[in-house]
Amino acid sequence: MSRRLLAVLSIAVSFAAERVGTFQIEVRKFYTTADGLPSNDIASVAISHGGVFAKTAKGIAKFSSGKWAVVSDAMRFPSAQMSVTDSNGVTWSAHNGALERREGRSVKTFTGLDGLPYDDFTTIATGEPAVIWIGTHKGAIRFDGRTWEYRQGLRWLPDDDVRSIAVEPGGNAWFATGHGVGLIERRPITLPEKAKFFEDEIDARHRRTPYQYVDAVVLKRPGDKSEWTQRDSDNDGLWTAMYGAAECYAFAATGDPLAKKRAQAAFDALWFLREVTQGGPHPAAPGFVARTILPTDGRDPNGRDSSPEEFERMRQRDGLWKKITPRWPVSADGKWYWKSDTSSDELDGHFFFYGVYYDLVTKSEEEKRRVREQVAAIAGHLIDHGFTLVDHDGKPTRWGIFDPAHLNHDPNWWPERGLNSLSILAYLKVAEHVTGSTKYREAARTLIEQHSYDQNVLIPKTNAGPGSGNQSDDEMAFMDYYNLIRYESDPVLQRKYSVSFFHYWIMERQELNPLFNFMYAATNTGKSSRGPFELQDLSPNGNWLADSIDTLRRYPLDRVNWRLTNSHRKDIVPLPDYVREVGERGVGHRRDGTVLPIDERYVDHWNHNPWQLDQGGNGQSLADGASFLLPYYMGLYHKFIEN
Repeated sequence: MSRRLLAVLSIAVSFAAERVGTFQIEVRKFYTTADGLPSNDIASVAISHGGVFAKTAKGIAKFSSGKWAVVSDAMRFPSAQMSVTDSNGVTWSAHNGALERREGRSVKTFTGLDGLPYDDFTTIATGEPAVIWIGTHKGAIRFDGRTWEYRQGLRWLPDDDVRSIAVEPGGNAWFATGHGVGLIERRPITLPEKAKFFEDEIDARHRRTPYQYVDAVVLKRPGDKSEWTQRDSDNDGLWTAMYGAAECYAFAATGDPLAKKRAQAAFDALWFLREVTQGGPHPAAPGFVARTILPTDGRDPNGRDSSPEEFERMRQRDGLWKKITPRWPVSADGKWYWKSDTSSDELDGHFFFYGVYYDLVTKSEEEKRRVREQVAAIAGHLIDHGFTLVDHDGKPTRWGIFDPAHLNHDPNWWPERGLNSLSILAYLKVAEHVTGSTKYREAARTLIEQHSYDQNVLIPKTNAGPGSGNQSDDEMAFMDYYNLIRYESDPVLQRKYSVSFFHYWIMERQELNPLFNFMYAATNTGKSSRGPFELQDLSPNGNWLADSIDTLRRYPLDRVNWRLTNSHRKDIVPLPDYVREVGERGVGHRRDGTVLPIDERYVDHWNHNPWQLDQGGNGQSLADGASFLLPYYMGLYHKFIEN
């Protein structure tokens, strides 16, 4: 039995899988004059005899069969209520900047210190058993006595100023606003159904070029998914690799042949990023991978990206920004522009995927041979060029620096010293694992024994505590740790890497990130390290599994980049100045130290900043669901989740 399989089995017996059945997810709908309302100026909503009614500036309308119709009924609408009694006989009152719960002689008051998100109240409503809804001038709040849910912005409401709320017994909540009627509907769903929804969405919109690079698309109109255009990104290789890894785990956990087909397509896409750089007017050295590609029958991206003006703009932001012309060379067959100046985060995604793909998907010798060829070419390029990634101009890319001269002796590179040492050791370990060649182990030994890269890894992140540092670095580091620790056979080195990972993870666990939690648990469960004073348990601790499952449950089906603002909230603690990046503002966390739940912020990929309180955009970017698929299928494969 392989060490890898033994590791997986040890995790399975160390933690009982979390059984996740059917749960409720919230989906919003908006209704305006286009849906039959006589006006979008809604004063009140009410539920009467099983029907939903809206009082507008131009009359009363009733909702039926998905449409509104004006009615002549002179029904009475209750005025905005600030006190209600729920199905358990508990009276709730919203007043004076606090929520009051009164049951008999027992009175409990909730403020921002107790988790109340906001307190500029407009109304309060009940209807769903033991649940209340509170309207405010800036959003709505759902509270079941234990969990607060804040609903603000166009992800949830037609307008933030909530005038009235009516709640059906099943939990559907209706909202009166100055821009129409809003409905937040509660639907039953399972994690496999959620995964299928995102996979279908990716297949429908998010596969760009015949090689199927996966990333967000641009919507023609905010929130309208009927028309869209695809776009490239600097990190198409990284995002496609992480999507492909999700499908590797899907295949290993479910045996679904479609998952294998999707993983194979991701491998082919990454393969082409190396192949496209060979030949043409500006060929790169063998093993170099492009960031992304664009067809040459479209616009020429060099008009902007290779211009002196763009270089000066970027140099103002980054004093080490590289000047390279062309930034987009043309392929040997003349069909593709390929983007140069490839970064370390691209390589992190590539090597993370190759290890998982090789282990979980490849079966035939031909499949394995192709992975070996791809990995050997890229890793060989790094070794042959002194542990740097060298572009078509014969010089290292801006971020492709892994050599000792820079990392250990150049003060401009000290922030990357730990992370890039971790990255190159992970690349070499994946190459050793996949190819079986000792060449890569010997290269790693040189970096460790002559340049102390193993010690560099012990301090991989230069930060001042939770909430500090760069989230892209975090995502990169976790992918590197995952393969490096699993494939390392030297117990002394593995212990060092595991200790380093532990100290990194405790900085990240407040982020409620299922991918980070599952990667950590998959590598360090059951491990310990004896220091000078005590034996330290390296297993994940606290509510990491429950937090991860909660994030997967609450991960929104709506992937539009709606603007979400939270900086005005009363339950927020600002990050201290010493934690913040230079010039960083509007960052904080909840009173318990954790970031806001995922359905109250906008997440595209896991490199986003969860401490940023105001997030999102104008509603014209539609993200894919790969950031759900990867932790879900990884958790399923490693038996943290049981459907």
